[in-house]
Amino acid sequence: MQDILEWTASIVGMIAALMIAARYSTRVAGWGFVLFLLGSVLWIVTGLSSGNQALAAQNVVLFMINCLGIYRYLIKHEEVS
Repeated sequence: MQDILEWTASIVGMIAALMIAARYSTRVAGWGFVLFLLGSVLWIVTGLSSGNQALAAQNVVLFMINCLGIYRYLIKHEEVS
């Protein structure tokens, strides 16, 4: 089960990074942050279940950063420059 969580989190993160890096639109970037948020949740679960507190703590911070990205790109609709 741990392997499935890790691979899912990794793949979700790669797709999210591609969506944001492509700068296609603010909506696509916003959904990239949603995927990053999902990846952060998966990494938090993985970190806690494996006893890797540093991984879990890092992803709690990334979770909050991703919330900011979702707010800026999906809720507030700031344009990508």
